[in-house]
Amino acid sequence: MLVATVERLQILDFAEELGKMIIQSDVAEQYRRSFYYMKRDEKAQQLISRFVQLKERYEEVQRFGKYHPDYKEVTKQVRDAKRELDLYEPIAAFKKAEKDMQLLLDEISTIIGRAVSENIKVPTGNPYFDSLSCGGGCGVGGTCGCRTK
Repeated sequence: MLVATVERLQILDFAEELGKMIIQSDVAEQYRRSFYYMKRDEKAQQLISRFVQLKERYEEVQRFGKYHPDYKEVTKQVRDAKRELDLYEPIAAFKKAEKDMQLLLDEISTIIGRAVSENIKVPTGNPYFDSLSCGGGCGVGGTCGCRTK
């Protein structure tokens, strides 16, 4: 049975306030703006659509690997489409904004986790943050080379 305490309610209020601050941040605004422009850019949508189609074809060819007759051609087409996608400015701007947003969320998660304990595991998916501490999973007290305090 979960009992709502004043302290717990205050923590939830702070979390809600933090969420609002994140939403109102420059990083979040840039993310939304770049997403908006990318979604409304016809060429960006064409490049994305083409890449998705090629990727589906690639996955089909991958079932047979290099023995599929179209393996080299499809692999090259996917690489070329990916390069074109990555270099197109509205898509590149969105990817950068997305990365910046993820970095902000990772930083916040790490700060909150460390406020509780240095051994709290924070699933950031970012090797920089993951390597800052042991994360409590090595079980050898830091002799593995991780940072412990």
